[in-house]
Amino acid sequence: MRRLPDPRGPLSEAVLGLLTAGPPGAGRPLALPGPGADPWGEDHQLALHLCYELHDRGLPGVDPGWEWEPALLGLRQELERDFVAAVRAEADPVPPLPDALDRLLAEPADQTGPSHFLLAEGERRHAREYLVHRSVYHLKEADPQLWMLPRIHGAAQAVLMTVAYDEYGAGRPDRAHAVLFARMMADFGLDPRYGRYLDVIPAPALAVVNLMTLFGLHRALRGAAVGHFATVEITSSPGSARLAAALEHLGAGPDGTLFYREHVEADAVHEQLVRRGVINELLAVEPELEDDIAFGIAAAEVVDVRFSDHLLGHWRAGASSLRSPLPDVPMPDGPLPDVRP
Repeated sequence: MRRLPDPRGPLSEAVLGLLTAGPPGAGRPLALPGPGADPWGEDHQLALHLCYELHDRGLPGVDPGWEWEPALLGLRQELERDFVAAVRAEADPVPPLPDALDRLLAEPADQTGPSHFLLAEGERRHAREYLVHRSVYHLKEADPQLWMLPRIHGAAQAVLMTVAYDEYGAGRPDRAHAVLFARMMADFGLDPRYGRYLDVIPAPALAVVNLMTLFGLHRALRGAAVGHFATVEITSSPGSARLAAALEHLGAGPDGTLFYREHVEADAVHEQLVRRGVINELLAVEPELEDDIAFGIAAAEVVDVRFSDHLLGHWRAGASSLRSPLPDVPMPDGPLPDVRP
């Protein structure tokens, strides 16, 4: 990330003000507002995203010591508490785990998601916006899920590591999914540098990534993290096939479809590994996590539906789904910027 984003309200303004004031001072009081009224709002989600980036790539010009500053962690805990409560309210009632997994295996009958739209009636501008939204996760793909690894053990951990190995290119750095996504962005004239478009990415897209990071960072929510991860892996393959076809139709070159073509095959295998090797093996050791896994699946659906509704609502109204429209200018020719440290 080359620069910090602009604030979107009092919460994110206060967090940014603290982070740019120098290193945290021992015992120095922090003037932080309480959480905002809307946990789905722009201010709340950006503030939470900034707190999480301290655990990921860090933030430009920000002292790394802020990562574990107790007062900032206290604010983050309040933000998380309100966010999880909002997700639970929309997910209720959570179906039993066997029913939740069965639902994941069946494609929705309404066929109204973003991949369907892009394939049936999407334009190149829609595809570029979609990639910008998804860049907030895919340029660090699988990083949030790796927090799960030390929290589960035995066979479930070994299988999870097998899936993660594929996400990072199976020993080939040039095949890491984050690198493939960067190449796809460049093919569509977008800048693939990490955090480049954070200012224009709205709250519904941030909430998708914030939720998986939240689950991964809390051992108490490890079951929910596994359920969320299962949702991503089990449902990815059909949508990836549609997206690859849509992007090719909209003028993508080989680099512009490789990311999704890779996911068609890889996630079809991962679906079996996650269901049988991670979930079943984890429940054999910790059966009390069954309800948490089911909640993770339901929670993933909540944020995905909100994201989908945001995209389609704007696109069908003829408006940009980003906080400000993208300039229709291709990225300058030259070497692909680095996307991983």
